[in-house]
Amino acid sequence: MSFGDRMKEYFGKGLETSRDLMAKAGAKAQDLGEKGVLKLEITQLQGQVQKLLGQLGTEVYTSFTEKGFQSVSSEDPEISALVAQISEVKKSIEKRENELKS
Repeated sequence: MSFGDRMKEYFGKGLETSRDLMAKAGAKAQDLGEKGVLKLEITQLQGQVQKLLGQLGTEVYTSFTEKGFQSVSSEDPEISALVAQISEVKKSIEKRENELKS
């Protein structure tokens, strides 16, 4: 094998290795980007849950103070709607957390 052939082989292997590393780095960067997006979505959904819980508390307080109710029930339309929304958002959070783990 001549010196020129050995150099071609050496540089060919180096180029192939570089391509493999770049492909792996690109895949890792994409994975990290996707995880970052999921974390952001989870944080936003958690904020939405907090807002809904505040609305639920306000509705309960209003029921007692302004509407004069002695008790509140989950069958009350406003309360049941808020509870359903909270449940849906929590399911979305759980789904994204599972995606983040995998």
